[in-house]
Amino acid sequence: MAAVRDITSTEMAGAGAQDAVELAKRHLVQPWPFAGSVGAEARALIGAGEGIYITDATGKRLIDGPAGMWCINVGHRREELAKVMYDQAMALSYNTPWYTMNAPSAELAMRIAGHAPGDLSHVFFTTGGSSAVETALRFMQFYNNVRGRPEKKLILSRGGAYHGSTYLSASLNGRPRDRDWMDGADELVVKLSSPDPFRRPKGMSVAAFTDALVAEFRDMVARVGADRIGAFVGEPVQASGGVIVPPEGYLQRIRTICRDNDILYISDEVVTAFGRLGHVFASGEVFGIEPDMITFAKGVTSGYFPLGGVILSERLLEELRRSNHPDAMFGHGLTYTSHPVGCAVALKNLDILEESVLAHTREVAPYFQAQLKTLEELPLVGEVRGMGLMGCVECVADRDSKDPLQLDKDVGKRIDAHCHELGLLVRPLINMCVMSPPLIITREQIDDMVSILREGISRTMDDLRREGVWRG
Repeated sequence: MAAVRDITSTEMAGAGAQDAVELAKRHLVQPWPFAGSVGAEARALIGAGEGIYITDATGKRLIDGPAGMWCINVGHRREELAKVMYDQAMALSYNTPWYTMNAPSAELAMRIAGHAPGDLSHVFFTTGGSSAVETALRFMQFYNNVRGRPEKKLILSRGGAYHGSTYLSASLNGRPRDRDWMDGADELVVKLSSPDPFRRPKGMSVAAFTDALVAEFRDMVARVGADRIGAFVGEPVQASGGVIVPPEGYLQRIRTICRDNDILYISDEVVTAFGRLGHVFASGEVFGIEPDMITFAKGVTSGYFPLGGVILSERLLEELRRSNHPDAMFGHGLTYTSHPVGCAVALKNLDILEESVLAHTREVAPYFQAQLKTLEELPLVGEVRGMGLMGCVECVADRDSKDPLQLDKDVGKRIDAHCHELGLLVRPLINMCVMSPPLIITREQIDDMVSILREGISRTMDDLRREGVWRG
């Protein structure tokens, strides 16, 4: 394979970059656009990546704080992944999954099942996280139809959740502004409270808050009827909702209620799987639960190829095989299900994770969390929280009321702009900044990241004071 040539700053800042900006404004519709700029917008142009760093169109080198979108787990520009992609494409670039199969998908399913908790032993591959969650929900519907329970279809979700952008998966979302102008299958979804200890009622202990969440769940099942509820879908850590780490024991208690009421527990590990919390899957290793299904994507290929999937319990499949409807068809599939290139890349990515990256993540994560926590010294910061190599800095107008800066909803973007100038890309979420760097990050690079973030927040405080928006 030919050597990969460095991209120079001059090349990045040349006519090609400017052409891309103009072409985007004329032809490219960006994801999550506002109506006032839809189809006429160009965003920050990124042209190169190396390890934990990316390079923008001006040639500025930035720490990739969000790891792309929670996904560049083994870092940018891993030649071994690029080589596998090339080799597999030259051997078999595609096969139809309707009536043929390929070897990489079978091997990957076996290896993924080997890391999954409990009896999760079979894998259905999709194109990403949204289609993985959609598949899990459609399987729940099929499962209950075959078992003669067509009324058992309601889905329990939570405030602060993010589960995707397809119609059914997006209907589960509970983040602010996600659904303001979008339709959804609201008749199928029942929303519960976010398990966010920072936003618990004033004066309530975490233990009492946990009890209240569990009681709410139990009461909802009783009120709606277990015979009508097909599944609960929950992220072990609510990622795009602001890295909400649930109280200890909460997920285990919810799992018990689901099992007692024959409600399928779907653990959405699109973000937390493949190393983000130091293990291939977090459900069992970190939170001590054995779900009925696990959805995954993102880190399964470290973002090098679109791939996702659902891991299914052997019990569920055996119940289908024993049913009185052996000819019932699960009429669901995707053109790129079990894509040979994606599965080959995922196999090599799993090799890299198993060889050293998972252990490194477990070793460096406590330092990452401790260094981020020092940012709570800044008066604009209400809380720093996280787990593994994912963290969130939540800014508030004052710590007593925990007002999320309603006077300036773009405080996260302000911080990101300053950090970009200083050499760091962050993920701004209204009044929050989310960090989930590549898992190969070192202690020294963590120091750099936190130092820049501290300065970016400090500059934002100065801006808000100068503008009279915040007195802090």
